[in-house]
Amino acid sequence: MRLDRFDLNLLVVLDVLLEERNVTRAAERLHIGQSATSAALARLRDYFGDSLMVQVGRRMELTPLAQSLMAPVRDALMRARSAIAMRPTFEPASIGRTFSVAASDYMLDVLLARVVRDLASSAPGMRLDIRRTPHDVLEAFERGAVDLLIIPEQYAGKLQHPQVQVLEDEHVCMMCADAAKDMADLTLDHYFERGHVSIRLGDERSLAFEEWFLPRYGRQRRVECTVDQFSVAPLLVIGTDRIVTMHRRMAEEMAQRFPVKLFNAPFEMQPLKEVMVWHRYLDEDLAHRWLRDAILSVADRQHHSERLSAICHQEDTASPG
Repeated sequence: MRLDRFDLNLLVVLDVLLEERNVTRAAERLHIGQSATSAALARLRDYFGDSLMVQVGRRMELTPLAQSLMAPVRDALMRARSAIAMRPTFEPASIGRTFSVAASDYMLDVLLARVVRDLASSAPGMRLDIRRTPHDVLEAFERGAVDLLIIPEQYAGKLQHPQVQVLEDEHVCMMCADAAKDMADLTLDHYFERGHVSIRLGDERSLAFEEWFLPRYGRQRRVECTVDQFSVAPLLVIGTDRIVTMHRRMAEEMAQRFPVKLFNAPFEMQPLKEVMVWHRYLDEDLAHRWLRDAILSVADRQHHSERLSAICHQEDTASPG
């Protein structure tokens, strides 16, 4: 099919070529021969009047025009795929569709696990492919490799796509219960004197959290262990004097299952705000919108439950005897 003399079949080839920057790898992904891919590249070069890819040493580099085509070509294909997947009506109970979701194990523990359980009855044919947040998460999202992304607000702000906050949490410090049995609270001096387990969810995030201390206190934490997931944090402090700084919701669940003790963080830090982000082209997708609403509904129910528990705890504390 042609549009303004352009063969639309070449749009898929162009997208893969711009991402791979290699004819052989592009041919493998497209499941066509290398000669056919080379022929398609020749036709694209002829249409645009540009080399698109040029040899630089052993690598192929994109020309300025090719770089400017990456975003609009990918956006056009994603919108086309979304349009094909759309149906005039949406029935949750009869849907058969998979959405990829990128989120930390923290978000899986405190929110998404409940969503998945709810879907088992309300939309059994809707499958969530939940993946750990990749190191190149922003790039992966822009490539369309992720249908729904849940990340901290400061990173979501870099994406010019629809987004909404799903939860807010504060930071606490976790220690081995034996190592902290004589401690009533955790002072800033104690915090810096002890070794730390650092939770690194990507090079950029880890660096941002570590450097947060230096301009404020002129000191750095002594990081003795790093890990890329929250769920193993208790296992890395039990039997040691180390501290791990993490989010309260998950830490309180862990404190019920592991011999650990929690302390309020001995410093002021902005609360964590987790934001759900989706592509513009999925904004009107009925199934995707239903999934977003389901996630927000679970988050809202949990928020009200936590507020009720906090009120009951205050009343119990205030009651005489």
